[in-house]
Amino acid sequence: MTLLDAILTAIVEGVTEFLPVSSTGHMILLSYLLGNGEDEFTKTFEIFIQLGAILAIVFLYARRFLFDFQVYLKLFVAFLPSAVIGFILYEIIKTYLFNHWVVAVSLIVGGVILIWLDRRMKPVEQTTDELSNISYKKALYIGLFQCLSMVPGVSRAAATIIGGMANGLSKKSAAEFSFLLAVPTMAAASGYDLFKFEGTITGEQWQLLAIGFVVAFVTAYIAVEWFVNILSRHGFTGFGYYRIVVGLLFILFALNQ
Repeated sequence: MTLLDAILTAIVEGVTEFLPVSSTGHMILLSYLLGNGEDEFTKTFEIFIQLGAILAIVFLYARRFLFDFQVYLKLFVAFLPSAVIGFILYEIIKTYLFNHWVVAVSLIVGGVILIWLDRRMKPVEQTTDELSNISYKKALYIGLFQCLSMVPGVSRAAATIIGGMANGLSKKSAAEFSFLLAVPTMAAASGYDLFKFEGTITGEQWQLLAIGFVVAFVTAYIAVEWFVNILSRHGFTGFGYYRIVVGLLFILFALNQ
Protein backbone atom coordinates (compact mmCIF):
# COMPACT_ATOMS: atom_id res chain seq x y z
CA MET A 1 0.00 0.00 0.00
CA THR A 2 1.38 3.40 -1.02
CA LEU A 3 0.85 6.70 0.80
CA LEU A 4 -1.66 7.75 -1.89
CA ASP A 5 -3.53 4.45 -1.47
CA ALA A 6 -3.70 5.04 2.28
CA ILE A 7 -5.05 8.58 1.93
CA LEU A 8 -7.65 7.62 -0.69
CA THR A 9 -8.81 4.66 1.40
CA ALA A 10 -9.10 6.78 4.54
CA ILE A 11 -11.08 9.47 2.71
CA VAL A 12 -13.53 6.90 1.32
CA GLU A 13 -13.89 5.30 4.77
CA GLY A 14 -14.49 8.62 6.51
CA VAL A 15 -17.00 9.84 3.94
CA THR A 16 -19.01 6.63 3.60
CA GLU A 17 -18.96 5.11 7.10
CA PHE A 18 -21.93 7.08 8.45
CA LEU A 19 -23.79 7.58 5.17
CA PRO A 20 -26.41 5.04 4.00
CA VAL A 21 -24.22 3.90 1.09
CA SER A 22 -22.20 1.00 2.60
CA SER A 23 -18.62 1.78 3.55
CA THR A 24 -17.80 -1.96 3.34
CA GLY A 25 -18.95 -2.07 -0.27
CA HIS A 26 -16.85 0.97 -1.11
CA MET A 27 -13.81 -0.52 0.63
CA ILE A 28 -14.13 -3.75 -1.38
CA LEU A 29 -14.50 -1.83 -4.64
CA LEU A 30 -11.62 0.55 -3.87
CA SER A 31 -9.30 -2.30 -2.86
CA TYR A 32 -10.09 -4.00 -6.16
CA LEU A 33 -9.38 -0.81 -8.13
CA LEU A 34 -6.09 -0.21 -6.28
CA GLY A 35 -5.03 -3.83 -6.57
CA ASN A 36 -4.71 -4.26 -2.79
CA GLY A 37 -7.63 -6.61 -2.21
CA GLU A 38 -5.61 -9.66 -1.11
CA ASP A 39 -3.01 -7.78 0.91
CA GLU A 40 -3.18 -8.54 4.65
CA PHE A 41 -1.96 -5.10 5.69
CA THR A 42 -4.67 -3.45 3.58
CA LYS A 43 -7.32 -5.41 5.44
CA THR A 44 -5.80 -4.38 8.77
CA PHE A 45 -5.55 -0.77 7.60
CA GLU A 46 -9.24 -0.69 6.62
CA ILE A 47 -10.19 -1.97 10.07
CA PHE A 48 -7.88 0.38 11.97
CA ILE A 49 -8.99 3.59 10.27
CA GLN A 50 -12.58 2.85 11.30
CA LEU A 51 -11.45 3.83 14.79
CA GLY A 52 -10.61 7.30 13.45
CA ALA A 53 -14.13 7.61 12.06
CA ILE A 54 -15.55 6.49 15.42
CA LEU A 55 -13.52 9.14 17.24
CA ALA A 56 -15.11 11.80 15.03
CA ILE A 57 -18.54 10.84 16.39
CA VAL A 58 -17.25 10.96 19.95
CA PHE A 59 -15.96 14.51 19.37
CA LEU A 60 -19.14 15.64 17.63
CA TYR A 61 -21.60 14.33 20.21
CA ALA A 62 -19.61 14.14 23.46
CA ARG A 63 -20.85 17.45 24.83
CA ARG A 64 -24.46 16.68 24.06
CA PHE A 65 -24.61 13.16 25.47
CA LEU A 66 -21.60 12.84 27.78
CA PHE A 67 -23.66 13.08 30.96
CA ASP A 68 -26.86 11.47 29.67
CA PHE A 69 -26.69 8.01 31.19
CA GLN A 70 -30.05 7.02 29.68
CA VAL A 71 -28.61 7.31 26.17
CA TYR A 72 -25.81 4.89 27.06
CA LEU A 73 -28.31 2.35 28.36
CA LYS A 74 -30.40 2.57 25.18
CA LEU A 75 -27.26 2.23 23.03
CA PHE A 76 -26.23 -0.86 25.02
CA VAL A 77 -29.62 -2.48 24.40
CA ALA A 78 -29.43 -1.64 20.69
CA PHE A 79 -25.86 -2.97 20.51
CA LEU A 80 -26.64 -6.39 22.03
CA PRO A 81 -28.24 -8.09 18.97
CA SER A 82 -25.25 -7.32 16.73
CA ALA A 83 -22.80 -8.34 19.44
CA VAL A 84 -24.41 -11.77 19.89
CA ILE A 85 -25.26 -12.54 16.27
CA GLY A 86 -22.01 -11.10 14.94
CA PHE A 87 -19.92 -13.22 17.31
CA ILE A 88 -21.79 -16.38 16.35
CA LEU A 89 -21.80 -15.80 12.58
CA TYR A 90 -18.44 -14.01 12.19
CA GLU A 91 -16.65 -16.75 10.26
CA ILE A 92 -19.66 -17.54 8.04
CA ILE A 93 -20.09 -13.87 7.11
CA LYS A 94 -16.39 -13.34 6.35
CA THR A 95 -16.15 -16.56 4.34
CA TYR A 96 -19.32 -16.58 2.26
CA LEU A 97 -20.74 -13.05 2.05
CA PHE A 98 -17.75 -10.86 1.25
CA ASN A 99 -17.95 -10.98 -2.55
CA HIS A 100 -18.94 -8.65 -5.39
CA TRP A 101 -22.31 -10.29 -6.07
CA VAL A 102 -23.59 -9.99 -2.51
CA VAL A 103 -22.45 -6.37 -2.30
CA ALA A 104 -24.02 -5.49 -5.68
CA VAL A 105 -27.42 -6.96 -4.83
CA SER A 106 -27.41 -5.39 -1.36
CA LEU A 107 -26.53 -1.96 -2.72
CA ILE A 108 -29.23 -2.02 -5.38
CA VAL A 109 -31.98 -3.40 -3.13
CA GLY A 110 -31.03 -0.94 -0.39
CA GLY A 111 -31.11 1.91 -2.87
CA VAL A 112 -34.62 0.99 -4.00
CA ILE A 113 -35.76 0.84 -0.37
CA LEU A 114 -34.33 4.29 0.39
CA ILE A 115 -36.11 5.81 -2.61
CA TRP A 116 -39.35 4.08 -1.57
CA LEU A 117 -38.98 5.45 1.97
CA ASP A 118 -38.84 9.01 0.72
CA ARG A 119 -41.89 8.54 -1.49
CA ARG A 120 -44.08 6.34 0.71
CA MET A 121 -43.20 6.73 4.36
CA LYS A 122 -45.09 9.52 6.07
CA PRO A 123 -42.79 12.08 7.68
CA VAL A 124 -42.58 11.91 11.46
CA GLU A 125 -42.57 15.09 13.47
CA GLN A 126 -39.69 15.26 15.92
CA THR A 127 -41.16 15.91 19.35
CA THR A 128 -37.87 16.05 21.28
CA ASP A 129 -34.15 16.40 20.78
CA GLU A 130 -33.50 14.07 23.72
CA LEU A 131 -32.58 10.63 22.44
CA SER A 132 -32.85 9.34 26.00
CA ASN A 133 -36.64 9.41 25.48
CA ILE A 134 -36.37 6.52 23.01
CA SER A 135 -37.86 3.47 24.71
CA TYR A 136 -35.84 0.34 25.37
CA LYS A 137 -38.18 -1.56 23.07
CA LYS A 138 -37.50 0.82 20.18
CA ALA A 139 -33.77 0.69 20.89
CA LEU A 140 -33.88 -3.10 20.68
CA TYR A 141 -35.78 -2.96 17.38
CA ILE A 142 -33.19 -0.58 15.93
CA GLY A 143 -30.49 -2.98 17.10
CA LEU A 144 -32.22 -5.83 15.27
CA PHE A 145 -32.33 -3.74 12.10
CA GLN A 146 -28.60 -3.14 12.50
CA CYS A 147 -28.00 -6.89 12.23
CA LEU A 148 -29.03 -6.66 8.57
CA SER A 149 -25.85 -4.67 7.94
CA MET A 150 -23.75 -7.77 8.59
CA VAL A 151 -24.48 -8.52 4.94
CA PRO A 152 -21.86 -6.48 2.99
CA GLY A 153 -23.44 -3.71 0.97
CA VAL A 154 -26.51 -3.25 3.18
CA SER A 155 -24.93 -0.36 5.13
CA ARG A 156 -25.05 -0.16 8.88
CA ALA A 157 -26.12 3.49 8.69
CA ALA A 158 -28.96 2.72 6.27
CA ALA A 159 -30.23 -0.23 8.34
CA THR A 160 -30.26 1.66 11.64
CA ILE A 161 -31.73 4.86 10.21
CA ILE A 162 -34.51 2.89 8.51
CA GLY A 163 -35.04 0.99 11.77
CA GLY A 164 -35.28 4.25 13.67
CA MET A 165 -37.77 5.78 11.26
CA ALA A 166 -39.85 2.59 11.28
CA ASN A 167 -40.08 3.02 15.05
CA GLY A 168 -41.31 6.61 14.97
CA LEU A 169 -38.08 8.61 14.99
CA SER A 170 -37.63 11.59 12.69
CA LYS A 171 -34.91 11.42 10.06
CA LYS A 172 -32.61 13.61 12.16
CA SER A 173 -33.11 11.64 15.37
CA ALA A 174 -32.76 8.31 13.56
CA ALA A 175 -29.50 9.50 11.99
CA GLU A 176 -28.11 10.71 15.32
CA PHE A 177 -28.98 7.47 17.07
CA SER A 178 -27.34 5.61 14.19
CA PHE A 179 -24.15 7.67 14.62
CA LEU A 180 -23.98 6.99 18.34
CA LEU A 181 -24.77 3.29 17.94
CA ALA A 182 -21.83 3.06 15.55
CA VAL A 183 -19.38 3.77 18.39
CA PRO A 184 -19.79 0.52 20.40
CA THR A 185 -20.64 -1.54 17.32
CA MET A 186 -17.66 -0.50 15.21
CA ALA A 187 -15.29 -0.43 18.16
CA ALA A 188 -16.21 -4.03 19.03
CA ALA A 189 -16.01 -5.25 15.42
CA SER A 190 -12.73 -3.45 14.73
CA GLY A 191 -11.23 -4.60 18.02
CA TYR A 192 -12.19 -8.21 17.34
CA ASP A 193 -10.70 -8.13 13.84
CA LEU A 194 -7.47 -6.55 15.10
CA PHE A 195 -7.27 -9.11 17.91
CA LYS A 196 -7.41 -11.92 15.35
CA PHE A 197 -4.65 -10.35 13.24
CA GLU A 198 -1.54 -12.55 13.40
CA GLY A 199 0.87 -10.67 11.14
CA THR A 200 3.54 -8.07 11.88
CA ILE A 201 3.48 -4.36 11.10
CA THR A 202 6.61 -2.46 10.04
CA GLY A 203 7.56 1.07 11.07
CA GLU A 204 6.55 2.43 7.67
CA GLN A 205 3.18 0.69 7.92
CA TRP A 206 2.59 2.23 11.35
CA GLN A 207 3.06 5.63 9.72
CA LEU A 208 0.43 4.77 7.11
CA LEU A 209 -1.93 3.66 9.89
CA ALA A 210 -1.44 6.96 11.73
CA ILE A 211 -2.02 9.03 8.58
CA GLY A 212 -5.10 6.98 7.66
CA PHE A 213 -6.49 7.37 11.18
CA VAL A 214 -6.23 11.17 11.05
CA VAL A 215 -7.63 11.45 7.51
CA ALA A 216 -10.57 9.17 8.37
CA PHE A 217 -11.28 11.25 11.49
CA VAL A 218 -11.33 14.56 9.60
CA THR A 219 -13.40 13.33 6.66
CA ALA A 220 -15.91 11.54 8.91
CA TYR A 221 -16.30 14.67 11.04
CA ILE A 222 -17.12 16.75 7.95
CA ALA A 223 -19.31 14.07 6.34
CA VAL A 224 -21.54 13.59 9.40
CA GLU A 225 -22.39 17.27 9.72
CA TRP A 226 -23.01 17.51 5.97
CA PHE A 227 -25.17 14.38 5.97
CA VAL A 228 -27.51 15.61 8.72
CA ASN A 229 -28.17 18.81 6.76
CA ILE A 230 -28.74 16.98 3.47
CA LEU A 231 -30.99 14.38 5.11
CA SER A 232 -33.16 17.01 6.79
CA ARG A 233 -33.60 18.98 3.56
CA HIS A 234 -33.62 16.39 0.78
CA GLY A 235 -34.17 12.94 2.30
CA PHE A 236 -32.78 9.63 1.05
CA THR A 237 -33.56 9.71 -2.68
CA GLY A 238 -30.14 10.92 -3.83
CA PHE A 239 -28.40 8.28 -1.73
CA GLY A 240 -30.75 5.64 -3.10
CA TYR A 241 -29.89 6.40 -6.72
CA TYR A 242 -26.20 6.57 -5.84
CA ARG A 243 -26.37 3.08 -4.30
CA ILE A 244 -28.00 1.69 -7.44
CA VAL A 245 -25.26 3.15 -9.65
CA VAL A 246 -22.50 1.75 -7.43
CA GLY A 247 -24.30 -1.61 -7.31
CA LEU A 248 -24.31 -1.76 -11.11
CA LEU A 249 -20.58 -0.99 -11.09
CA PHE A 250 -20.07 -3.93 -8.77
CA ILE A 251 -21.92 -6.20 -11.22
CA LEU A 252 -19.58 -5.07 -14.01
CA PHE A 253 -16.55 -5.90 -11.86
CA ALA A 254 -18.04 -9.23 -10.81
CA LEU A 255 -18.60 -10.19 -14.45
CA ASN A 256 -14.93 -9.50 -15.12
CA GLN A 257 -13.63 -11.67 -12.29
